[in-house]
Amino acid sequence: MSAKPLMVKPHMPHPALPGADWADCFELQVPKSDLTAIAAARAMLGRFPPWVRLLMSLRNSVTSIFGLKSTGSDLAGNKETIGFFPIVSQSDDQVVLGFDDRHLDFRVVIDVRDDGRGRRLVDTTTLVKRKILLGRIYIALITPFHRLIVARMLADFGRRMNSASLPASP
Repeated sequence: MSAKPLMVKPHMPHPALPGADWADCFELQVPKSDLTAIAAARAMLGRFPPWVRLLMSLRNSVTSIFGLKSTGSDLAGNKETIGFFPIVSQSDDQVVLGFDDRHLDFRVVIDVRDDGRGRRLVDTTTLVKRKILLGRIYIALITPFHRLIVARMLADFGRRMNSASLPASP
């Protein structure tokens, strides 16, 4: 089983952010049949590699000039977070993370579902509703980094899930 996520067409409009005008979706098949969405979200987003933290720090420095929210505690307010992102809603099969800012509204939706063969499919959908020109420019600039980060983090998660499901060697 491959740990490589596939980019798939996102479902639009999406109930997590009905007005979204930008989206992407990656899908990954994992061997663990009892995986919940919250467990998948925590495993994928609970610890960012140093290079991602560095990019997020750079992002925060640049966006603060424009008065935008930075990743971290000021996004969450009093909400529980996973990684940098406040939890909007959660169930066993879906977690919605995200926030609204002046330039855009942002959601990450992590869905898990059975594939009918004792495995789970994990979908990570990013939804954005760009509100002003700055939101459009921001998304245009960060899209290549966003896709690299999501694909890498899903692939790392898939490798961890696959190695955890392998029987121990004698």
